[in-house]
Amino acid sequence: MTTKPTSASDVLVYVPNLIGYSRVILTLTSLILMICFPEKWIFATVLYVSSFVGDLFDGMAARKFDQCSTFGGLIDMVTDRCSTAGLLCALSKEYSESAGMVLLILFAVLCSLDYIQLFTMLIILDISSHWCQMYSTTSLKQHHKSAEGNKGRFFLVRWYYQSYPFFGYCCVGAEFTYVAIYLQSRANASGGYELVKTLCEYFLMLSVPACATKQVVNVSQLCSSCYAVAANDAALKNKE
Repeated sequence: MTTKPTSASDVLVYVPNLIGYSRVILTLTSLILMICFPEKWIFATVLYVSSFVGDLFDGMAARKFDQCSTFGGLIDMVTDRCSTAGLLCALSKEYSESAGMVLLILFAVLCSLDYIQLFTMLIILDISSHWCQMYSTTSLKQHHKSAEGNKGRFFLVRWYYQSYPFFGYCCVGAEFTYVAIYLQSRANASGGYELVKTLCEYFLMLSVPACATKQVVNVSQLCSSCYAVAANDAALKNKE
C-alpha cells in the first residue's frame, strides 16, 4: 500500500504543533493580562502556568504520534524564550526599587544592577544562549538537546541536556521563581492574600537555587556553543 507523502500542511497540523499553537495563545493572553489588566493577576498566572505545562505535553505527543519535526522544535524554542522574556518584562513593570533589592539578594552575582537592568540582563542571557545553542547544533544537522549535538561541549551543558531531572529542576525552578516573584508583587499590591505571600516565600527558598543554576548553565551554554561554531569554522577552513 502506497503511503501518501507528507506535505508542509501536514506538518503544520501535527498534534504537538497544535499544542504549540495553544501555548502561544495562552502565553500572549497571560502577558496581556499581566501588563494591561493587572487586577486579573490570578487568571493571568493560571494561563501562564498552563502554557508552561503544555511544553511537557507537546513533547509527549511528538513521541507518541511519531510527529517530531524541526518546525515543532522551532515553535517550542521560540515560545519558551518569548514566554520567559515577556514575564520578565511584566516583572520590570511590576516591581519597585524596593522589590528590586530583594532580587539583588537572590542574584548576588548581579548585585551592582537595579531591577530593570537585572531583568534585562536575564532576558538577553536567556535568548542569546539558547539561540547560539540552537544554531550551533542545527548547523551541524543535530538536535540541540541530543548527546551527539552536544558532544565535546562543556560538561555542565552536556549534563543539563542529558540528565532529565537536572534539566527539569533548572527549567521549572527558574520559571516558577519568576512566577512566584510576580505573585508576591500582585498579592502585596492587592492587599491580603497572606497565604499566597507565605507560600511564595517558602517556594522561593527551593526555586531560587535552581534559577541561579540555570543562569550558570546559560552562560556555559553561550560560551560552549560559540566555541563550537568557531571550531567548526576552523575545521572547514582547514579542509580548503
